[in-house]
Amino acid sequence: MKKVRYRHSTSRLLLLSVAFLLFFAVSGFAQEAAKPTAGEPETEAGKDNVSSASELGDPAAGKDLFNSLCAACHKPYSESIGPALNGVTLRHGKDWLYKWIQNNPAFRESGDPDAIAIYNEYNQTAMPVFPQLSEGDIDNILAYVEQPKPEPKAATTAAAGEGQQANSGGGVSLNIILSVLIFVLLMLLVVLFLVNKTLKNFAAASGVVLQEKPKGKPIWKAFVENQFLVLVTSIIVLLGVGYFMYGYMMQVGVDQGYQPIQPIHYSHRIHAGDNGIECKYCHSSARVSKTSGIPSLNVCMNCHKAISEVAPETATEEHSKEFYDGEIAKLYEATGWDPSTRTYSGETKPVKWVRIHNLPDFVYFNHSQHVSVAGVQCQHCHGPIQEMEIVHQEAPLTMGWCVNCHRETNVKMKGNEYYEKIHEQLSKKYGVEELTIAEMGGLECGKCHY
Repeated sequence: MKKVRYRHSTSRLLLLSVAFLLFFAVSGFAQEAAKPTAGEPETEAGKDNVSSASELGDPAAGKDLFNSLCAACHKPYSESIGPALNGVTLRHGKDWLYKWIQNNPAFRESGDPDAIAIYNEYNQTAMPVFPQLSEGDIDNILAYVEQPKPEPKAATTAAAGEGQQANSGGGVSLNIILSVLIFVLLMLLVVLFLVNKTLKNFAAASGVVLQEKPKGKPIWKAFVENQFLVLVTSIIVLLGVGYFMYGYMMQVGVDQGYQPIQPIHYSHRIHAGDNGIECKYCHSSARVSKTSGIPSLNVCMNCHKAISEVAPETATEEHSKEFYDGEIAKLYEATGWDPSTRTYSGETKPVKWVRIHNLPDFVYFNHSQHVSVAGVQCQHCHGPIQEMEIVHQEAPLTMGWCVNCHRETNVKMKGNEYYEKIHEQLSKKYGVEELTIAEMGGLECGKCHY
């Protein structure tokens, strides 16, 4: 028998590799265990800030008062019509704040220099008086505005995800577990390869001849010689190619699902969904015109003169509060609005919006006819627009889609004297009580095509 040298080299290599991997796994576990728990206060100063804010009053009650009375002119962490309120208790005493909030005109007339200076600094814009607020109510408002500025939601979510990852699997991270599994699979493949090679060498050294399987006729040659299979396969291939070519050609010009990125991110979920803004407030020409129109930026500025940032709860995992605030800053840049001085610079920039819904030039579609006359809701064609963060084309907008709608939708005759006579005649003709758009001539080619 042939002597084999280094017969224990493979097992030694495996043991050393496993020991090496376990060493790094234990090291990684120790490093992750040393990390601070997500949500744990980092410094004692942070604890002191939280406790000092809570000593003023109830922040939850103060938030409700702030949103109903103060949010139109003030923001906690940035200037608006009035100054930022975070840190106001460090700049002024509580007694001074009580007098200023409850009746600031009388406080200014008393000759207080700080009150007069603030009044002049903000263009002598008079602050409303709030005699209905007690000192306890004011303490609650101050407790709310003196809370530390919250961290970005995206960063908080990432930290929470790291904490969950560190806690999964008994403290061992998921990456380490996957690394161990991949390493074990690789080692199994190596072992199988070595065993196969060793068995072949052993057989060769022992003089054992391995039988080779006889080579048969190649499958492609057997297929070519069978004329029936060739004929059937050719028919199936031709039918499949024709089917897919027809489906591809029918999709030319159909942009269902098209979702471009706009130069300024506009969330219909926030505006039409959370805030309940009617579609026709911005797209006002949809009532009286063929097109719905692109809202001018002055429509946006009707609200955003006073709204320079979004509420923290508006943010999502995908879009943080800082992202939305940055998009509002783009609006200010395009309109030339300076939020610090609350004036227009006169330097405007065009916003190159990307059109989403588009029909061929030979198709006539009138928004006012559908919106004002027929009373069709915007969601009927555009989908649940109030739920869309980024708008996409919901419907295919094909001819068949429009024709089916005309066949299935009844014409609203109630209160429309213009259609009384024709409705009576057509009802007798078709033997129905309600007429569809198709029975009113809605399938004629000239209705939609020039």
